[in-house]
Amino acid sequence: MPKKSTKPGTEKKPRKEKKAKYFEAVGRRKRAVARVRIWIANPSESIEAGNLIVNGKNYKEYFPTAILQQTVEAPLSRLKLMNKFAGSIKVNGGGIAGQAGAIRHGISRAVILSDAEFRKKLKKAGFLKRDPREKERRKFGLKKARRAPQWSKR
Repeated sequence: MPKKSTKPGTEKKPRKEKKAKYFEAVGRRKRAVARVRIWIANPSESIEAGNLIVNGKNYKEYFPTAILQQTVEAPLSRLKLMNKFAGSIKVNGGGIAGQAGAIRHGISRAVILSDAEFRKKLKKAGFLKRDPREKERRKFGLKKARRAPQWSKR
C-alpha cells in the first residue's frame, strides 16, 4: 500500500472552537436586505445595553431618529426580550426606513428560530409578513411608472 505524502502546509489543523451559537435570518423590505445574527447574551451585553451592531456601528448611531430605533427594537420589545439577546446585522440596499423595516423582519425571523413559541405573538403583530410593496418600474413612452407626457389636442 503506497504511503501518502505529507507536503508542508497540508497537515490537518485542529478546528477552532465556535463562539456562542447564533440564530441567523434574512429580512427584506422594499429594496433593502438585512442579514441578521442574534445570540443569547447576558443583560450587560444585550441589545438593551446597546449591543446591536448594524454595518459596524451601534444601531443608535446608524438610525438617528427614535422612530427608526423603535422599528428595529419592536420585535424584541414586544416579546420583552431586550435584555436577552445581542446581535450583528449587515444591511444594504434601499433607504434608511426600508433598512429599518428589513432589520425588524430579520430579527423577528431569527427570534423564532431560537424559540418557536414566539411565532404567534410576532405573527399577530405583523412582523413576520414581508411587505411586498416596491417602486414600480418606469415604462417606455412614459415619464414615470404611470405618468404619461402631457397630451395636446393639436
